[in-house]
Amino acid sequence: GVMEKLGLGPEVLLKENPGLIYARLTGFGQMGKYAKSAGHDINYLALSGVLSKLGRKDENPYAPVNLLADFAGGGVMCAMGIVIALYERARSGRGQIIDASMVEGVAYLSSFLWKSDNLGLWSRPRGENLLDSGAPFYETYRTSDGKFMAVGALEPQFYKQLIKGLGLDSDEFPTQMSISDWPEMKKKFASIFAQKTQAEWCSIFDSTDACVTPVLSLDDVASHQHNKERSSFIKNDQGEISPRPAPLLSRTPAVPSCKRDPFIGEHTEEILLEYGFTKQEIAKLYSDKAIEFNKPKANL
Repeated sequence: GVMEKLGLGPEVLLKENPGLIYARLTGFGQMGKYAKSAGHDINYLALSGVLSKLGRKDENPYAPVNLLADFAGGGVMCAMGIVIALYERARSGRGQIIDASMVEGVAYLSSFLWKSDNLGLWSRPRGENLLDSGAPFYETYRTSDGKFMAVGALEPQFYKQLIKGLGLDSDEFPTQMSISDWPEMKKKFASIFAQKTQAEWCSIFDSTDACVTPVLSLDDVASHQHNKERSSFIKNDQGEISPRPAPLLSRTPAVPSCKRDPFIGEHTEEILLEYGFTKQEIAKLYSDKAIEFNKPKANL
């Protein structure tokens, strides 16, 4: 209802421009019991049902930062809705309103949970299943230098290489899908991973299909050989590292800027002047706290 209060609701603007695509991104959506309620990523994740599946055995459900609902179920799904609407407009010439709810976005993004339920993937309590840290071959393990390795050896042929890399004899070890043995197998894997550094484990597993990779920190990710070869991360003129735009398009790849991100309010006055506001009008907006200024200090 915020835009309606400003007199800029979709009905008003679509009357002015019937081809307009008007995206409304909210936590709970434009209607329903919680539509006007405050919330954050963890609340949207909870209402979607997805949060109930996240977390380790005998622990509370765990929200992974605010990536799932805010950015994936919210931002990415809303952007996809805009692209779909643009595609449809090319045929009809008409715009439309996009009701992007983060609850529904993250639920739809997680359709796999519902569609795979009858396969028995989630038949055990949280944290005891194949993909939620229950399996010893789909888990993270601490190394002797306090770092971690990620293991995702789901298929038998990959699991066989994992066992070999760990120096174990598969004939003397429980079978991969012996669920009752998983807790003890996990303890065994943990004790072995703790005997070598992350770099040492990389030297063992990098040339294999054991699905074992280092858990890289944000500080280390850009220097990893694979990421360097793909230029997956870029550095701006301040030396700050960030991911390169993805996915990579063959004919029209994004050209990332190497300049630092602008400060909030850094270009406010400049843009308003371009749009015909007078300095007096801009000063009034600033005194009314409607806009913000942030001029970088001169390096003299």
